[in-house]
Amino acid sequence: MILNHIAMSIDRKLKAPIGKKIKLSEYKTNYTGQFKDKQDATDLLQNSIMEMRELQEKLYADGRYSLLIIFQAMDAAGKDGTIKHVMSGINPQGCDVVSFKQPSAQELKHDYLWRNWCQMPERGRIGIFNRSYYEEVLVTKVHPEIILTQNLPHVHTLKEVNEAFFTERYRQINNMEKHWTDNGKVIIKFFLHLSKDEQKKRFLDRIDNPSKNWKFSASDLKERQHWDAYQEAFEKAISATSTTEAPWYIIPADKKWFMRASVSQIIVETLKTLNLQYPKISKEGKAQLLLAKAQLENESEK
Repeated sequence: MILNHIAMSIDRKLKAPIGKKIKLSEYKTNYTGQFKDKQDATDLLQNSIMEMRELQEKLYADGRYSLLIIFQAMDAAGKDGTIKHVMSGINPQGCDVVSFKQPSAQELKHDYLWRNWCQMPERGRIGIFNRSYYEEVLVTKVHPEIILTQNLPHVHTLKEVNEAFFTERYRQINNMEKHWTDNGKVIIKFFLHLSKDEQKKRFLDRIDNPSKNWKFSASDLKERQHWDAYQEAFEKAISATSTTEAPWYIIPADKKWFMRASVSQIIVETLKTLNLQYPKISKEGKAQLLLAKAQLENESEK
């Protein structure tokens, strides 16, 4: 009961407001809520993992919904680690993780949302997007020249990649998510909110630790130079697309243990709201079960 009380308070604190502009500077990246220490959060995480295992089975058996979990963040915020730890207890046969990289030549021949439609989880399954279509209002906002490579019929110069352009993209994303949720898709969006100082520490760790060298890329350092521009892009995207149907959660990411515990419990609490049920068997079905049981028992006696 104590763990559930803590979890519910975290949910209310971290959920982005709907219809309001946010300032990320007002959200502490080292916030740890009501957790007394790391062990307290670890206990909640393990509790959530066990609950998630049962809820995933019910999600599949119920067959009415699918769950899409989106992770967005600055480099080194801990997306991969959070996915690994939080989803460690679920059945991999019912979960798909998609990491969206730079669009392929084929993908560029379609609209910017096409490749995401193709990866949406079917009913009964959990889908995880490690980065997503939101890159199209984040990276492209910081580097608008990318838009020119998409061969859009109404965009010919950088001047046309303006605020009105991105406002229209926010509208398109909201409409798409509304369509998905109207048809049984449940969407949770997490922004892992990392401080610039903590990113620096993690980059240095990747450089100094030979086993983590592979995680560091010179492009990460290059993108760090656009830190303020990315923060503004995230603020505008979250403000414009946090809706009742597809809410954003701003998760403090400086303390990995807090981040993982918070994400896990938000997922659990979201699944609980669906009132998932195992299918009820009809009288005819129960009669068939009894006949099958009798047949099997008689078989064992021979």
